[in-house]
Amino acid sequence: MEGYSLTRVIAALVAGLAAGYGIAIPVGAVGVYLVSLTARTSLWVGACAALGVATADGGYALAAVVGGSALTDAIAPIAALLRWASAVVLCGLAVLVAATGVRRYRAGESAHGTVAGTVTSPLRAYLSLLGITVLNPATVVYFAALVLGGQATVAATPATAAVFVLAAFAASASWQLVLATGGSLVGHLVTGRRGRLATALISSAVILALALTIVV
Repeated sequence: MEGYSLTRVIAALVAGLAAGYGIAIPVGAVGVYLVSLTARTSLWVGACAALGVATADGGYALAAVVGGSALTDAIAPIAALLRWASAVVLCGLAVLVAATGVRRYRAGESAHGTVAGTVTSPLRAYLSLLGITVLNPATVVYFAALVLGGQATVAATPATAAVFVLAAFAASASWQLVLATGGSLVGHLVTGRRGRLATALISSAVILALALTIVV
């Protein structure tokens, strides 16, 4: 029994890390903001902004887990159908991420000139990025689809639920901190046309893999 529980915890950990990276990797306006903000202010300010993004992602993961747990009994009769529906939602998000990346690349959109603002304090940076990320509806849809689709693993016990949420937060935080601490070097590599296309396609692949995991 202990081995089975440990297996579930490890599965929840892997699922949380994959979920966190899947939502965090695409470099859009938030990623560009982090790079620019760190370059204009300090590493501490940039790190606080990165944690604001991760907090929002972790909060949505927690909300999805809590909501999913409450609905476990209600959705049991349609669990199989729900898994397929969740997989379809994730596939749609994966296609959207990839299509957006390709469109931006073909349009020759540049990260330069897209970032504005005068955030200078660590607290203001944290709250600003937290608010921006919370307002992204795709984030809650993404985590809800993952949790409801993988109910047996993610929300099987309080321990697996906690591991999933913490892993999602850690994954998001680690990627955002890479962007922040990388400064201008990472900015040129990742927020350029090719970098943004690459991160969009990588994220799309991760999300598709999660969808396949749900149905398989």
